[in-house]
Amino acid sequence: MAGTRRRPGSNQRPLLFSAVAVILVGLVLVSLRFVPGSPLRPTAGSHPATAGGRSTGTPTDRSSRAQPSPSPSPSLEPLPFTAQDLDSLDIKGWYSWSVLDKRTGKIIGSKNMAETSTTASLIKSWIVADYLRRTAEAGDTPSDAKLADATKIIRDSDNTRAEQFYNSVGRSESIKRLIKTCGLTDSKAASDGGWSRTELSPRDTARLGLCIDDGRAAGPKWTKWLLNEMRLVRGAGDFGIRKAFPAKVQKTIAIKNGWIDRQREQEMHINCLAIGDTWTMGVMVRYPIGMGYDYGMKNCERITEALLRPAA
Repeated sequence: MAGTRRRPGSNQRPLLFSAVAVILVGLVLVSLRFVPGSPLRPTAGSHPATAGGRSTGTPTDRSSRAQPSPSPSPSLEPLPFTAQDLDSLDIKGWYSWSVLDKRTGKIIGSKNMAETSTTASLIKSWIVADYLRRTAEAGDTPSDAKLADATKIIRDSDNTRAEQFYNSVGRSESIKRLIKTCGLTDSKAASDGGWSRTELSPRDTARLGLCIDDGRAAGPKWTKWLLNEMRLVRGAGDFGIRKAFPAKVQKTIAIKNGWIDRQREQEMHINCLAIGDTWTMGVMVRYPIGMGYDYGMKNCERITEALLRPAA
């Protein structure tokens, strides 16, 4: 039987198909290397290092990088005062003091800095501040005559005008506002309602100084005015804390002092409030009435001098 005749080249077609199939599979595999998520996609570890030497083989962990050290906060200049025992001063009677750091709120003072004494004219600083703030809050401006009265109360410690202002701000209600507004913890209004017998501690006196300085007392409109008036205290009321500083510095310190002979108690009550650049301070002394005013006024200054750091 004659055999079947093959067509020329027919025995090569399977080989051609196989070659084409291999090529197509190869192309598919190559293309899969570039498909996101493909198991054939090269990992970061397969990449060579860059010319700069940084490996791209693993993702950069930013948390593992060396972080720059935070710049240290600048240390505060120390206050001009240091807490210390003042027994060596041999002061007769009762005395107490307190200093508040305006930058931090920290308070230092004598062990009895929370004990109170009657303020006398020192409280006039608050009475004027309360009047000015409330007037501004009501949308009004004090007349020139009222401002002149306020100046007399602060600079010259005028009692008659102080009584008029005290009546206008509600008498003891004003002292209650003082305690709330300035965050006082030791003080109270006088039981008989008189401004002179308001009871403050040296610690609260320093807090009152901060309250005046930061604007809570007189409000934003009148704080600068009030502090300037307190720097201009003159005459009999210019004694105590700021006298312990050099003359150039004294001009920058705002003060309000109080002094009175308490006939009922047969005592002298002398009180000093001062506001410096970074600090406020309260000093109070009480002693037998027969020793006169000058003894207490000088002791406010002596206490301050003893607490001052030595000059650099």
